[in-house]
Amino acid sequence: MNSLNSVLIEGNLVHDPEKQEFDSGSKLCRFTMASNRWFSQDNEKKTEVSYFDIEVWNKVAESCLKTLAKGRGVRVVGRLKQDRWADKDGKNHSKVKVVGETVEFKTQFDKKPSEVKEPEDAEKEPVF
Repeated sequence: MNSLNSVLIEGNLVHDPEKQEFDSGSKLCRFTMASNRWFSQDNEKKTEVSYFDIEVWNKVAESCLKTLAKGRGVRVVGRLKQDRWADKDGKNHSKVKVVGETVEFKTQFDKKPSEVKEPEDAEKEPVF
């Protein structure tokens, strides 16, 4: 029986995604995203930023490579994976990354909301 290993993260890309292709035909897309957390401490608002390395494969990778760029907002649903290795001196290392299974692209705005104008013939909804 598999143990539960599921993660959902929202944030923004900190750099453009990187592409890797393999002889087998598999495609890999890697990117790092920043996720902000706001909280109060000692009656002061604080921000905590966490950075997550994400990798997605094949069709999801293709979509990400076409759509994502630095700054773009995303929601990633996936699982945690730990890589372990020994360096040339025999010292052990490990790193946890997120293997994305689903990536949702957040709406991208070219203008600030205050600069967006509605068409003049748009029907207005009543305000209650």
